Amino acid sequence: MKIHVLDDWFNTLRGLPCFAKLADHDVTVWTDHVEDIGVLASRLQDANAVVLFRERTNITRALLEKLPNLRLISQRSVYPHVDVQACSDHNVLLCSNMHGGTPSYAAAELTWALIMAGMRDLPSQMTSVKAGHWQAGVGKTLRGRQLGLYGYGRIARAVAGYAQAFGMNVVWWSSENGRSRAQADGATVAPSREAFFADSDVVSVHVRLKPGTRGIITASDFAQMQPGAMFVNTSRAGLLASGALLEALSVGRPGKAAIDVFDAEPLTDPTDPLLAHPNLIATPHIGFVTEDEFDLQFADIFDQVNAYADGAPIHMINPEVWTNAK
Repeated sequence: MKIHVLDDWFNTLRGLPCFAKLADHDVTVWTDHVEDIGVLASRLQDANAVVLFRERTNITRALLEKLPNLRLISQRSVYPHVDVQACSDHNVLLCSNMHGGTPSYAAAELTWALIMAGMRDLPSQMTSVKAGHWQAGVGKTLRGRQLGLYGYGRIARAVAGYAQAFGMNVVWWSSENGRSRAQADGATVAPSREAFFADSDVVSVHVRLKPGTRGIITASDFAQMQPGAMFVNTSRAGLLASGALLEALSVGRPGKAAIDVFDAEPLTDPTDPLLAHPNLIATPHIGFVTEDEFDLQFADIFDQVNAYADGAPIHMINPEVWTNAK
């Protein structure tokens, strides 16, 4: 099969053990990102299968209409960036291993790294010492402080384990269903949404972005947070009401934020008001960007390619495409 891999920005995949799974295929790896549908369609004209790097490229109806040879899209996890109905209409099978029960430990670890960096003010301290100015202020100890986790999912529970090891008190908020599951597991749920934001020294959000969760973190939520508190987001920028975090940082509630996700990515404008805010710690959407995580994820993705080539596709999202093709 002719397979095209999109958005491998650092040309990482060829160096991973899992890449050997594609040895029997004709593979093209694109190491840049293209938004223009015409350019993208031209690149993918001969592709039988496209491998996606998470949500870096949107698969739209307009794009699929220009790809008559495409038969398979292989990826991992959720797929809000893929027009599934358009895939079905164009006889393109979408395969995506949802990896039930397995959290992204890489994302959980980055969340914890941002919490530690923010509470100890590590970016400022490192900048100061490298400039020859020695210490730059006083940080905060984690032990005894409250971590509020919004969203009772796999990654959040991994972060909770790290917090408990550091002596933090973990409190939860989530959907009604999530709060019920947390209580059933013996976890501490905040008495109210207002108390969750007001009483937490750190709030970290871990929720999937979908129509029902877009903008769930609002300006009024931020207004409840204390000036000394910190907000962390390694999930999706769309979970926050538009402009709410920048406004919140500008009025000092919370006093600090650490984020790995932005409304427009890649964000390369250093003058962007949010990115340039002095009370923001930022990383460039690297929650899942580790060699170990890539090898785990793409082993699944390449297995899906091979299963399709062998005539026995797995993890089908729109199985009617395969049923109709037989």
